[in-house]
Amino acid sequence: MMIRILALMILTLVAVLKTAPALAQTYDPNYPVCLQVYQGMVDYYFECRYTSIPQCQASASGRAAQCVVNPYYAKPVPRKKRRARRSHR
Repeated sequence: MMIRILALMILTLVAVLKTAPALAQTYDPNYPVCLQVYQGMVDYYFECRYTSIPQCQASASGRAAQCVVNPYYAKPVPRKKRRARRSHR
């Protein structure tokens, strides 16, 4: 009976831990290129602070990392040109 209770408690704990919300990785929308840095077999994080692939590749050199295009990059919106005002004399 005690083993069943212990097994049920362990299963409950595992179920609770698996359903806990995961921390979301955020991408910086100000930069078009991110460096994906690997810390383990399935553990990695992103550094989104590069303006070009070559710039990112220089930082990735010699590291367990790769450069990826930022899927959330917010391209700058071009400004509308103002018309010159004409003065009427």
